Amino acid sequence: MQDPLIILSPPRSFSSVVSTVIGEHPDIYGFPELHLFSGRTVEDIIRREEKAGNAGPPGLLRTIAQEHYGIQTANTLLKATIWFRERRHWPTKKLFDYLLELVNPKMGLEKSPETAGKVAFLERSYTWFPKAYYLHLTRHPVSARKSIQAFYEEKKKRKNLSLKYQVDGLIVWYTMHRNIINFTNTLPTGQVMRIKGEDLLSDPDLYLPQIAEWLGLRTDGEVIEAMKHPENSPYAYVGPPPVRGGNDPKFMRNPHLRTGKVQEPSLKDFWKNQNWQWASDELRGTFEEANIDFIAEEDLVSNINHLSHLMGYQ
Repeated sequence: MQDPLIILSPPRSFSSVVSTVIGEHPDIYGFPELHLFSGRTVEDIIRREEKAGNAGPPGLLRTIAQEHYGIQTANTLLKATIWFRERRHWPTKKLFDYLLELVNPKMGLEKSPETAGKVAFLERSYTWFPKAYYLHLTRHPVSARKSIQAFYEEKKKRKNLSLKYQVDGLIVWYTMHRNIINFTNTLPTGQVMRIKGEDLLSDPDLYLPQIAEWLGLRTDGEVIEAMKHPENSPYAYVGPPPVRGGNDPKFMRNPHLRTGKVQEPSLKDFWKNQNWQWASDELRGTFEEANIDFIAEEDLVSNINHLSHLMGYQ
Protein backbone atom coordinates (compact mmCIF):
# COMPACT_ATOMS: atom_id res chain seq x y z
CA MET A 1 0.00 0.00 0.00
CA GLN A 2 1.38 3.38 -1.02
CA ASP A 3 1.44 6.45 1.17
CA PRO A 4 -1.01 9.07 -0.10
CA LEU A 5 -0.67 12.41 -1.81
CA ILE A 6 -2.22 15.08 0.44
CA ILE A 7 -3.28 18.44 -1.01
CA LEU A 8 -3.12 21.27 1.52
CA SER A 9 -5.03 24.49 0.91
CA PRO A 10 -7.65 26.80 2.40
CA PRO A 11 -11.19 26.42 1.04
CA ARG A 12 -12.00 28.03 -2.30
CA SER A 13 -8.48 27.44 -3.65
CA PHE A 14 -9.29 25.35 -6.74
CA SER A 15 -8.78 22.20 -4.66
CA SER A 16 -11.75 20.30 -6.11
CA VAL A 17 -10.79 20.80 -9.75
CA VAL A 18 -7.05 20.39 -9.13
CA SER A 19 -7.42 17.24 -7.03
CA THR A 20 -9.80 15.71 -9.55
CA VAL A 21 -7.48 16.58 -12.44
CA ILE A 22 -4.49 14.99 -10.69
CA GLY A 23 -6.67 12.09 -9.59
CA GLU A 24 -7.33 11.16 -13.22
CA HIS A 25 -3.72 10.04 -13.58
CA PRO A 26 -4.04 6.26 -14.12
CA ASP A 27 -1.75 5.57 -11.14
CA ILE A 28 -3.62 7.87 -8.73
CA TYR A 29 -7.04 7.55 -7.09
CA GLY A 30 -8.58 10.95 -6.41
CA PHE A 31 -10.76 10.82 -3.30
CA PRO A 32 -13.32 13.53 -2.60
CA GLU A 33 -13.10 15.28 0.79
CA LEU A 34 -12.76 12.58 3.47
CA HIS A 35 -12.32 14.79 6.60
CA LEU A 36 -10.50 11.96 8.38
CA PHE A 37 -7.58 13.96 9.75
CA SER A 38 -9.96 15.99 11.94
CA GLY A 39 -10.52 13.21 14.49
CA ARG A 40 -8.76 10.34 16.22
CA THR A 41 -11.73 7.99 15.95
CA VAL A 42 -14.71 7.53 13.67
CA GLU A 43 -16.82 8.63 16.65
CA ASP A 44 -15.00 11.98 16.57
CA ILE A 45 -15.83 12.40 12.89
CA ILE A 46 -19.47 11.45 13.43
CA ARG A 47 -19.86 14.07 16.17
CA ARG A 48 -18.26 16.79 14.03
CA GLU A 49 -20.44 15.97 11.05
CA GLU A 50 -23.65 15.78 13.06
CA LYS A 51 -23.12 19.42 14.05
CA ALA A 52 -23.30 20.22 10.33
CA GLY A 53 -26.41 18.07 9.90
CA ASN A 54 -24.61 15.19 8.17
CA ALA A 55 -24.60 11.49 9.01
CA GLY A 56 -20.96 11.49 7.96
CA PRO A 57 -18.61 13.32 5.58
CA PRO A 58 -20.40 13.23 2.20
CA GLY A 59 -17.17 12.51 0.30
CA LEU A 60 -16.30 9.68 2.64
CA LEU A 61 -19.76 8.08 2.37
CA ARG A 62 -19.62 8.34 -1.42
CA THR A 63 -16.18 6.70 -1.43
CA ILE A 64 -17.43 3.82 0.71
CA ALA A 65 -20.41 3.38 -1.62
CA GLN A 66 -18.21 3.50 -4.72
CA GLU A 67 -15.34 1.29 -3.58
CA HIS A 68 -16.88 -0.97 -0.90
CA TYR A 69 -20.24 -1.54 -2.61
CA GLY A 70 -19.13 -0.93 -6.21
CA ILE A 71 -21.47 1.90 -7.20
CA GLN A 72 -23.03 5.12 -5.91
CA THR A 73 -26.80 4.84 -5.63
CA ALA A 74 -29.30 5.92 -3.00
CA ASN A 75 -29.32 2.33 -1.76
CA THR A 76 -25.54 1.88 -1.55
CA LEU A 77 -25.16 5.29 0.09
CA LEU A 78 -27.60 4.18 2.78
CA LYS A 79 -25.58 0.99 3.21
CA ALA A 80 -22.37 3.02 3.31
CA THR A 81 -23.80 5.26 6.03
CA ILE A 82 -24.77 2.27 8.16
CA TRP A 83 -21.38 0.60 7.53
CA PHE A 84 -19.55 3.79 8.53
CA ARG A 85 -21.55 4.43 11.70
CA GLU A 86 -21.24 0.79 12.82
CA ARG A 87 -17.47 1.36 12.94
CA ARG A 88 -17.58 4.37 15.25
CA HIS A 89 -15.09 2.62 17.54
CA TRP A 90 -12.47 2.40 14.76
CA PRO A 91 -9.45 4.70 14.82
CA THR A 92 -9.71 7.00 11.80
CA LYS A 93 -6.28 5.78 10.67
CA LYS A 94 -7.73 2.27 10.36
CA LEU A 95 -10.54 3.56 8.14
CA PHE A 96 -8.13 5.54 5.97
CA ASP A 97 -5.88 2.48 5.60
CA TYR A 98 -8.92 0.45 4.56
CA LEU A 99 -9.76 2.95 1.81
CA LEU A 100 -6.17 2.97 0.60
CA GLU A 101 -6.23 -0.83 0.43
CA LEU A 102 -9.42 -0.68 -1.65
CA VAL A 103 -7.75 1.51 -4.29
CA ASN A 104 -4.33 -0.20 -4.13
CA PRO A 105 -2.04 -0.26 -6.15
CA LYS A 106 -3.03 3.31 -7.02
CA MET A 107 -1.79 6.17 -4.87
CA GLY A 108 -4.66 7.72 -2.90
CA LEU A 109 -5.09 11.49 -3.13
CA GLU A 110 -6.75 13.36 -0.22
CA LYS A 111 -7.77 17.03 -0.38
CA SER A 112 -9.91 18.13 2.58
CA PRO A 113 -9.33 21.89 3.10
CA GLU A 114 -10.18 21.57 6.80
CA THR A 115 -6.90 19.69 7.33
CA ALA A 116 -5.09 23.03 7.20
CA GLY A 117 -7.44 24.58 9.74
CA LYS A 118 -5.64 23.22 12.79
CA VAL A 119 -2.00 22.40 13.45
CA ALA A 120 -3.15 19.19 15.17
CA PHE A 121 -4.80 17.97 11.95
CA LEU A 122 -1.63 18.60 9.94
CA GLU A 123 0.50 16.85 12.54
CA ARG A 124 -1.90 13.91 12.55
CA SER A 125 -1.51 13.52 8.79
CA TYR A 126 2.26 13.26 9.22
CA THR A 127 2.01 10.89 12.18
CA TRP A 128 -0.14 8.57 10.09
CA PHE A 129 1.85 8.90 6.86
CA PRO A 130 5.38 10.17 7.49
CA LYS A 131 6.33 9.43 3.86
CA ALA A 132 3.27 11.04 2.26
CA TYR A 133 3.66 13.62 -0.49
CA TYR A 134 2.25 17.09 0.25
CA LEU A 135 1.09 19.45 -2.48
CA HIS A 136 0.63 23.00 -1.17
CA LEU A 137 -2.00 24.55 -3.45
CA THR A 138 -2.36 28.34 -3.45
CA ARG A 139 -4.72 30.98 -4.82
CA HIS A 140 -4.38 34.76 -4.89
CA PRO A 141 -5.62 36.19 -1.56
CA VAL A 142 -7.99 38.69 -3.18
CA SER A 143 -9.81 36.20 -5.42
CA ALA A 144 -9.75 33.58 -2.64
CA ARG A 145 -11.31 36.08 -0.21
CA LYS A 146 -14.06 36.93 -2.70
CA SER A 147 -14.88 33.26 -3.20
CA ILE A 148 -14.81 32.51 0.54
CA GLN A 149 -17.11 35.46 1.30
CA ALA A 150 -19.56 34.35 -1.40
CA PHE A 151 -19.54 30.81 0.00
CA TYR A 152 -20.29 32.10 3.52
CA GLU A 153 -23.16 34.24 2.26
CA GLU A 154 -24.68 31.34 0.35
CA LYS A 155 -24.35 29.07 3.39
CA LYS A 156 -25.99 31.66 5.65
CA LYS A 157 -28.95 31.97 3.31
CA ARG A 158 -29.28 28.22 2.79
CA LYS A 159 -29.19 27.41 6.49
CA ASN A 160 -30.77 30.67 7.70
CA LEU A 161 -27.80 31.41 9.96
CA SER A 162 -27.34 34.57 11.97
CA LEU A 163 -23.75 35.15 13.09
CA LYS A 164 -22.58 37.96 15.37
CA TYR A 165 -19.29 38.05 13.50
CA GLN A 166 -18.50 36.68 10.06
CA VAL A 167 -14.92 35.53 9.66
CA ASP A 168 -13.30 37.57 6.91
CA GLY A 169 -12.02 35.42 4.07
CA LEU A 170 -8.57 37.00 4.24
CA ILE A 171 -8.19 35.78 7.82
CA VAL A 172 -9.11 32.26 6.72
CA TRP A 173 -6.64 32.50 3.83
CA TYR A 174 -3.84 33.85 6.02
CA THR A 175 -4.19 31.51 9.00
CA MET A 176 -4.47 28.35 6.92
CA HIS A 177 -1.52 29.21 4.68
CA ARG A 178 0.49 30.13 7.77
CA ASN A 179 -0.33 26.71 9.23
CA ILE A 180 0.63 24.97 6.00
CA ILE A 181 3.93 26.79 5.56
CA ASN A 182 4.97 26.32 9.17
CA PHE A 183 4.19 22.61 8.85
CA THR A 184 5.74 21.94 5.44
CA ASN A 185 8.91 23.85 6.35
CA THR A 186 9.70 21.02 8.77
CA LEU A 187 9.51 18.31 6.07
CA PRO A 188 12.42 16.93 4.05
CA THR A 189 13.24 18.35 0.64
CA GLY A 190 11.27 16.56 -2.05
CA GLN A 191 8.31 15.68 0.14
CA VAL A 192 6.53 18.98 -0.58
CA MET A 193 5.66 20.85 -3.77
CA ARG A 194 4.00 24.26 -3.81
CA ILE A 195 2.05 25.32 -6.87
CA LYS A 196 -0.16 28.26 -7.76
CA GLY A 197 -3.59 27.06 -8.78
CA GLU A 198 -3.76 29.85 -11.37
CA ASP A 199 -0.59 28.55 -13.06
CA LEU A 200 -1.72 24.93 -13.11
CA LEU A 201 -5.15 25.71 -14.55
CA SER A 202 -3.73 28.19 -17.07
CA ASP A 203 -1.13 25.79 -18.46
CA PRO A 204 -1.87 22.17 -17.45
CA ASP A 205 0.39 20.80 -20.20
CA LEU A 206 3.37 22.45 -18.48
CA TYR A 207 2.57 21.77 -14.83
CA LEU A 208 0.87 18.36 -14.81
CA PRO A 209 4.00 16.55 -16.06
CA GLN A 210 6.00 18.31 -13.33
CA ILE A 211 3.64 17.01 -10.64
CA ALA A 212 3.66 13.49 -12.06
CA GLU A 213 7.46 13.49 -12.29
CA TRP A 214 7.73 14.70 -8.66
CA LEU A 215 5.57 11.74 -7.64
CA GLY A 216 7.69 9.34 -9.68
CA LEU A 217 4.81 8.51 -12.04
CA ARG A 218 4.33 8.41 -15.80
CA THR A 219 4.42 11.71 -17.68
CA ASP A 220 3.62 10.63 -21.26
CA GLY A 221 1.08 12.40 -23.42
CA GLU A 222 -1.63 9.78 -22.92
CA VAL A 223 -1.46 10.24 -19.15
CA ILE A 224 -1.52 14.04 -19.32
CA GLU A 225 -4.50 13.96 -21.67
CA ALA A 226 -6.39 11.72 -19.24
CA MET A 227 -5.67 14.15 -16.40
CA LYS A 228 -7.25 16.98 -18.41
CA HIS A 229 -10.65 15.27 -18.16
CA PRO A 230 -11.77 15.58 -14.52
CA GLU A 231 -15.34 14.95 -15.65
CA ASN A 232 -14.44 11.24 -15.78
CA SER A 233 -14.11 11.00 -12.00
CA PRO A 234 -16.94 9.21 -10.13
CA TYR A 235 -16.96 12.21 -7.76
CA ALA A 236 -17.05 14.96 -10.40
CA TYR A 237 -20.82 15.29 -10.18
CA VAL A 238 -23.40 15.76 -7.45
CA GLY A 239 -24.02 12.45 -5.69
CA PRO A 240 -27.33 10.59 -5.46
CA PRO A 241 -29.65 11.73 -2.66
CA PRO A 242 -29.33 12.05 0.22
CA VAL A 243 -25.51 12.34 -0.01
CA ARG A 244 -24.90 15.04 -2.60
CA GLY A 245 -21.55 16.64 -1.75
CA GLY A 246 -17.91 15.75 -1.34
CA ASN A 247 -16.52 18.36 -3.69
CA ASP A 248 -17.15 22.03 -4.45
CA PRO A 249 -20.77 22.42 -5.66
CA LYS A 250 -19.79 24.80 -8.48
CA PHE A 251 -17.21 22.34 -9.75
CA MET A 252 -19.69 19.44 -9.61
CA ARG A 253 -22.19 21.44 -11.67
CA ASN A 254 -19.58 21.89 -14.42
CA PRO A 255 -16.56 19.63 -13.89
CA HIS A 256 -14.90 20.12 -17.25
CA LEU A 257 -11.44 21.69 -17.31
CA ARG A 258 -11.72 25.21 -18.70
CA THR A 259 -9.14 26.57 -21.10
CA GLY A 260 -7.46 29.97 -20.99
CA LYS A 261 -5.41 31.96 -18.54
CA VAL A 262 -6.73 32.39 -15.00
CA GLN A 263 -6.31 36.06 -14.16
CA GLU A 264 -4.80 37.27 -10.89
CA PRO A 265 -6.04 40.52 -9.31
CA SER A 266 -3.72 43.17 -7.89
CA LEU A 267 -3.06 42.96 -4.15
CA LYS A 268 -1.71 46.52 -4.20
CA ASP A 269 -4.93 47.84 -5.74
CA PHE A 270 -6.97 45.84 -3.25
CA TRP A 271 -5.32 47.52 -0.27
CA LYS A 272 -5.64 50.91 -1.98
CA ASN A 273 -9.38 50.53 -2.48
CA GLN A 274 -10.23 48.53 0.61
CA ASN A 275 -11.97 50.54 3.32
CA TRP A 276 -11.74 48.46 6.47
CA GLN A 277 -13.45 50.36 9.24
CA TRP A 278 -13.25 47.56 11.78
CA ALA A 279 -13.70 48.50 15.39
CA SER A 280 -11.22 46.69 17.60
CA ASP A 281 -13.89 44.51 19.22
CA GLU A 282 -15.31 43.53 15.84
CA LEU A 283 -11.88 42.59 14.52
CA ARG A 284 -11.21 40.64 17.69
CA GLY A 285 -14.59 38.94 17.40
CA THR A 286 -13.93 37.63 13.91
CA PHE A 287 -10.72 36.04 15.16
CA GLU A 288 -12.59 34.46 18.06
CA GLU A 289 -15.18 33.14 15.61
CA ALA A 290 -12.33 31.49 13.68
CA ASN A 291 -10.83 30.18 16.95
CA ILE A 292 -7.40 31.67 16.22
CA ASP A 293 -5.07 34.06 18.00
CA PHE A 294 -5.86 37.74 17.56
CA ILE A 295 -3.70 39.78 15.17
CA ALA A 296 -3.92 43.56 15.05
CA GLU A 297 -5.13 44.99 11.75
CA GLU A 298 -1.84 46.64 10.80
CA ASP A 299 0.08 43.42 11.54
CA LEU A 300 -2.45 41.36 9.61
CA VAL A 301 -1.96 43.47 6.47
CA SER A 302 1.81 43.17 6.75
CA ASN A 303 1.62 39.41 7.30
CA ILE A 304 -0.75 38.89 4.36
CA ASN A 305 1.57 40.87 2.09
CA HIS A 306 4.53 38.79 3.25
CA LEU A 307 2.80 35.45 2.64
CA SER A 308 1.44 36.63 -0.71
CA HIS A 309 4.87 37.61 -1.98
CA LEU A 310 6.35 34.37 -0.67
CA MET A 311 3.85 32.45 -2.80
CA GLY A 312 4.45 34.60 -5.87
CA TYR A 313 1.47 36.94 -5.72
CA GLN A 314 1.61 40.70 -6.18
